[in-house]
This record gives sequence, structure tokens and C-alpha cells, in this order.
Amino acid sequence: MKTRQKEIKEIVKEKYSQIATQSKQENETSCCGSGGCCETDYTVFSESYNHLKGYNAEADLGLGCGIPTRFTRMKPGDTVLDLGSGAGNDCFVARAEVSETGRVIGLDFSDTMLEKARRNAEKMGYTNVEFIAGDIEEMPLPSGSVDVVLSNCVLNLVPDKEKAFRQIFRVLKPGGSFSISDVVLQGELPPELKDSAVMYAGCVAGAIDKDDYLSVIKKAGFCNIEVQKVKKIDLPDDLLRNFFPKEKIRKFRESKVGIFSITVTAGKPE
Repeated sequence: MKTRQKEIKEIVKEKYSQIATQSKQENETSCCGSGGCCETDYTVFSESYNHLKGYNAEADLGLGCGIPTRFTRMKPGDTVLDLGSGAGNDCFVARAEVSETGRVIGLDFSDTMLEKARRNAEKMGYTNVEFIAGDIEEMPLPSGSVDVVLSNCVLNLVPDKEKAFRQIFRVLKPGGSFSISDVVLQGELPPELKDSAVMYAGCVAGAIDKDDYLSVIKKAGFCNIEVQKVKKIDLPDDLLRNFFPKEKIRKFRESKVGIFSITVTAGKPE
């Protein structure tokens, strides 16, 4: 199991490091970034950030599946942690909320993404936004050190979700909260998708059942768990043809399997 988890992490790291070398437009037109070939399509998940204060186009690679900052209680002076921060998109929006008196930390395990995010922060002259290397399952941060945790379409990529949410609970201050956008399932994915490393990096194969996802959050000790938004995701035929013949695509669409992006919030008890 540990060997498989390690392999998954390396696959994800390699794929997102490739994506970091391209712009949002290039990622959209090639479907899966510099890997090309439309094996995955991140654009079916992403939402527009253009209208948000703090938005920076160079930091937006179109890899999210929601807008978690929309449902937070961030305020000036808060310390915010963004898990899987990529090129810094959610960090810069969060910075607009916490102002110069707050602090924003982006955590990512891709050196290429971290370099891109740091360049973006430097261009904007931000001194209270930093990007650090680390694994979400073993965060290099002190316990009780952040007010708000954000994450956007990342925890589905983490093999051990229970460990990830325990880490989120640990780093939050008492009374702190999180807002997380992620991909979840209703029903069981066909093995062709579930066993695909490409679909894992594309945010689908690593997703778990919605009820199980919420149970993991509750088990970690969180309270006031609320699903703020749900959006059904329809995988395009062009993508599914990489895995199924035409007839099996039809059967997949007729099945009760559902893929959804959700944004969920919860708090750590005082």
C-alpha cells in the first residue's frame, strides 16, 4: 500500500510540475497541460476567478474545482494556509481579504509550482505571502498556527485523506476553520477509471464517496460541517474514449455513478 501511495504522489508531482510550465490558456487548449492528448481535462472542473479582488491571471492555471475563498470567514490579520497552492491563485485572493496585516502561506510539493508562485508574489510586491515545500500528510507547520485553511481540488489527490484532515485539524488554532473545494463521488467508478494513474492526476480516480468524505472530516474532530455548494461534473466523451469503447461510454452514462465538485466548510472547536 505504501509503495502504491508513493507512486501516486510521484505521478501527481510530475504532472503538476509539467502544468506549471504553461499558462492557463495553454492548459485549456491542450486539456491536460504539457502532457497533451486530452487524457485529462481540468477545464470541466474550473470556475472563473476574474471578478475577485486579488485575482492575478498569471497565477490562475485553471486547476480548481470551486472557489473556496467565497465561503471563508477570513478577516484582516488572519493567518491563512492554502494546501496545494499551485501558482498562488487562491493565496492572492486570500491576501486581499487578510490585508497587509495578515499572513498567507501556500504549501505545495512541486518545486516547479513553488518557483512559479514565488515569482508571481515577487512581481506583485507581496511580503506577507510565502510559499513552502511540504506534504499535506505531514505538514511542516506548528500545531495551532493558522486561522483558516483553504484547498482547491487537491485533497482528492492525497492518498491518505484521514491523515490529511488530521493534519488540517492539528495546524488550525482552536476556533479556526477550513473551506475546501474538492471532487467526490456518488457510487463506484469503473476500474478503467479508478485504476488509471492519469485519471488520478486529473482529480477523478482519487476521489471518494461524498458521504465517506464527510465522515472523514467528522472523524478528524471537526464541527459545524456544511456543504456549501455542489456541482455535477460530466466527463466529456473525448476523455472517456481513452478508457472505454463507445458502448461502454453509454453504459457508464446510464449508471448511477456521479462525479461532483463540492465546497465544504467546517470548524475546529474552541
